[in-house]
Amino acid sequence: MRILLVEDDPLLGDGLRAGLHQLGFTVDWVRDGQAAERELRAASHDAAVLDLGLPLKDGMDALAAARAGGAALPVLVLTARDAVSERIRGLDLGADDYVLKPVDLHELAARLRALVRRAHGMAGQPLALDGMVLDAAKRLVTLDGEPVALSAREFDLLHALMLADGRVLSREQIEQRIYGWGQEVESNAVEVHIHHLRRKLRPALIQTVRGIGYAIARAPSSS
Repeated sequence: MRILLVEDDPLLGDGLRAGLHQLGFTVDWVRDGQAAERELRAASHDAAVLDLGLPLKDGMDALAAARAGGAALPVLVLTARDAVSERIRGLDLGADDYVLKPVDLHELAARLRALVRRAHGMAGQPLALDGMVLDAAKRLVTLDGEPVALSAREFDLLHALMLADGRVLSREQIEQRIYGWGQEVESNAVEVHIHHLRRKLRPALIQTVRGIGYAIARAPSSS
């Protein structure tokens, strides 16, 4: 799951990025409101963690501008602004969740997973499909009740396809979801991960749509 982190405090930002990475997230970090607005509009992430007191442009203004421009990315505001009026304003401007600093990293991760599930119309957890179960919180996949050992990239790719709910994802879209900024991506990396997933799970699980991309064979259901 690829997360946009918007935080101008270098110590806090570095801690959040490292902590979320340890919990299985790919994290891209920007430090000002103008960059935040640009990346929220770009829709290259699964969700965003947004501070409000930012240089160049306040986080509230960046969020409002991005929403006005059609940005639909789930946004969790993480801030020290604890006034009820600020919480109301943030939610009314388009925040999907509003959390006060400091926050437990595991709670933050759980809230992000919940935001992404809701954004894809899958409020339940975990995801299930033909005897296969994917638990994003535990980063665990089982097949007919037995755990399946997947690499971090394989897990993230499978999760992205299941969240797509049968829609086709292009190779570029998959790369955007499983790799962060500055990470080198080999030209055949996605194809290699798909091959490994088919071998470890079911050969027919992932369909190749020639010239377009890949999709889960049929839409998953939540359990």
